Amino acid sequence: MKKVMLVFGTRPEAIKMCPLVNELKTHNTMKTLVCVTGQHRQMLDQILDAFNVRPDYDLAIMKDCQTLFDITNSILEQIKTVLENEKPDVVLVHGDTSTTFVTALACFYLQIPVGHVEAGLRTYNIWSPFPEEFNRQAVSIISHFNFAPTEYSKNNLLREGRKPESIYVTGNTVIDALKTTVRNDYNHPCIEWAKNSRLIMITAHRRENLGKSMENMFRAIRHVMDEHPDVKAIYPIHMNPVVRSTADKILGGDERIKIIEPLDVLDFHNFLSRSYLILTDSGGIQEEASALGKPVLVMRDTTERPEGVDAGTLRLVGTKEEVIYNNFKKLLDDPEEYAKMSNAINPYGDGFASKKIADVLEECINKEVTV
Repeated sequence: MKKVMLVFGTRPEAIKMCPLVNELKTHNTMKTLVCVTGQHRQMLDQILDAFNVRPDYDLAIMKDCQTLFDITNSILEQIKTVLENEKPDVVLVHGDTSTTFVTALACFYLQIPVGHVEAGLRTYNIWSPFPEEFNRQAVSIISHFNFAPTEYSKNNLLREGRKPESIYVTGNTVIDALKTTVRNDYNHPCIEWAKNSRLIMITAHRRENLGKSMENMFRAIRHVMDEHPDVKAIYPIHMNPVVRSTADKILGGDERIKIIEPLDVLDFHNFLSRSYLILTDSGGIQEEASALGKPVLVMRDTTERPEGVDAGTLRLVGTKEEVIYNNFKKLLDDPEEYAKMSNAINPYGDGFASKKIADVLEECINKEVTV
């Protein structure tokens, strides 16, 4: 029986890979193995529990104040033994994390075929997002299977010279996850707290936004919140102590801004589904919110998800305080502008990406796979 191994290590990866793990396990012609690196720890474990996924291997690399050097070295040293012991027929990695890049590199060294889930996303600015843009471009060079979520991402891969027969447009697996997590009967004390108000969800953590850019973002949000008493905001804050310090300094002390610990995936998706709009510098949330019909202001200078911008579900607002303030205020004050974004068509798939990927693998790896 052919072996498929999935390797992931962060919370966003887990949200998008766990639906695929569970789909693959319904295909009895393949053996499915899971290796987590633990690049995130507590946040990763929450997702595994939510989707009832139990790893076969856990590298547990996370340590305090870890650097990109620490992550890279730890994964590369440990993944070699796992791959040599199991000898998988294909290894699936996701997106653009350090786990993804280092695992793909190890597979290249061992001549194991790589399947890249969420392949082809690009900003073409190697420094933004950092180091993710480098990671995903590097993985594409060696991927045997490129599972592109959209035609945009497929076309990026074709322009870069990837073989057309290696590219499969599947949609994004995060839409599959929403079918499991979003519930009509969901409730939570924070949702009760925001009742009868327009709920704003905030996420901000990107490495390139730390410092001045993040201060600009938070000042703009605070300014708009002060002007709109019918609005409340919830910010599930990242574990990074720099993010926490900046948020406490600028957003802390406002009774209509609730800064809370990171949410598990079930809570987070249901918070998104009950929100009015979202401000974020994250990646996957751009897809999740689009599928839920929630306008998103992307507080970044670039996005690898231009489909959402073109469709009208996302607006790229950068990190300048005045620009964020003006766009945030407009969506609160202009019902037509809000309706235009909230009614835009989701470009990220139909919720069957995992099945499409599993079907491709079942057909292909039961034939002769060559690197």
